[in-house]
Amino acid sequence: MKHAEPAAPVSQVHARMLFLFALLCSAWLLWSGIYKPLLLGLGALSCLLTCYIARRMDYFDRDFFMLHFSARLLVYLAWLAKEVVRSSLEVSRIVLDPRLPISPTMRRFRPTQRTSVGLVIHANSITLTPGTITVEAGADSFLVHALTRDGADGVVDSAMDRRVSACETRP
Repeated sequence: MKHAEPAAPVSQVHARMLFLFALLCSAWLLWSGIYKPLLLGLGALSCLLTCYIARRMDYFDRDFFMLHFSARLLVYLAWLAKEVVRSSLEVSRIVLDPRLPISPTMRRFRPTQRTSVGLVIHANSITLTPGTITVEAGADSFLVHALTRDGADGVVDSAMDRRVSACETRP
């Protein structure tokens, strides 16, 4: 990406791998709800395999939790939830209108994120918001399809872009 961080020391990589493994195992246990030995073993195996693949991709060296789970990220997620609800209501209003006032539009714009994690969160946030979808995402540009022209114009230089970029900065 634009500003690559230096590789992490080996002890830090192992700590990050252990943290991810614990996080994945916790999610597996909470979401599966079945605690039979075979399933517990398969769950642990899949978590280990995921950590192995992530290690082979050098995920733990550079991009590991670039957003650092800061308060800014939690504020962003709350803001995103509000935007999803607001957009859902707007799309519902448009679809239920007998005139169906849609104007499908594609917009290309340049995101301000500096890391791959920031770019992915921004692209996924656009797609999560009803009425818009990220068709193409790259370090230099995003191509977004929107249900309306106003929705397409709203993704360029948006609050979402600024908020995701703010989450990237270290506290």
